[in-house]
Amino acid sequence: MKNKIVTIAGVQTTTGVDIKENVLKNIELVRKAAESGAKIVCLQELFSTIYFPQKLGVSKDQYAEEIKDETVTLFKHLAKELKIAIVVPIYEKAKSKSGKWEYHNSAVVIDEKGKLLPTYRKVHIPHDPGFYEKEYFKESDFGYKIYKTKFATFAVLICFDQWFPEAARAVRLLGAEIIFYPTAIGNVLGYSDGDDWHDAWETIQRSHAIANSLYVMAVNRVGVEGKMEFFGQSFVADPFGKVLNRASKNKEEILVTDVDLARNAFIAEDWGFLRNRRPETYEVLTSKKAKNKFLKNKNAEAHSKIKKSLK
Repeated sequence: MKNKIVTIAGVQTTTGVDIKENVLKNIELVRKAAESGAKIVCLQELFSTIYFPQKLGVSKDQYAEEIKDETVTLFKHLAKELKIAIVVPIYEKAKSKSGKWEYHNSAVVIDEKGKLLPTYRKVHIPHDPGFYEKEYFKESDFGYKIYKTKFATFAVLICFDQWFPEAARAVRLLGAEIIFYPTAIGNVLGYSDGDDWHDAWETIQRSHAIANSLYVMAVNRVGVEGKMEFFGQSFVADPFGKVLNRASKNKEEILVTDVDLARNAFIAEDWGFLRNRRPETYEVLTSKKAKNKFLKNKNAEAHSKIKKSLK
């Protein structure tokens, strides 16, 4: 088996209220990642803003920006200068075909020449106490995207997307060798249901790596914002689900990791998960009838307890 090594990096940071300061800080951290050999660098979800969806009634235009605006322009120049690919998750403001403004939780992907690749918009949008995302983000109608760069072919899925095995399987079948998951997740201060949210979060993504024979990098933020304490612990898992590298719970870090993409095919052949699929039996996965069974909120009591802790 001939190795195919690529160095990837995730930037795990705290995020303040000053957007420009957040952008400049991340630019410097991307430079450091490149100095450490990283060829693909992924920033965290909504990297330039605080996690505003934990509250209702926040002005969208306070945080939203167009792709043509200054933030993405700065990273285009940076990618070209450093000759690396960068994943830049932003709160995107864009006009629809009808001319109305729409708002998306998006990941702008820039290649090593500074060229913008098709933007990925978050497909799965949660709406729960502390995560009122349907208030701010329109669900993507663009579908999943695959990014073929000189370093690797990868996909980007954003935060809540990481809980859905269908999304991971879809991008793997489209050719992804790595999935990057920019994320903003943590624990609600003053609330505990006895469950370990971090363990579940890491376990599901390691499972995607195993089931799809590919690498996964999750990039989370750290620090306390409002009632949310983000638990960091960004990590990289290999196609066997082994965690190769993990960041701390509360420190800003650049997680630089070498991954051998040749292992994808080797492990896929051994496991046979992709080879032995039975698509003709999966019709229920896209059945509207099956989906409708789960539309009603059956956890009203639990949600009420979380809402009280957020006040």
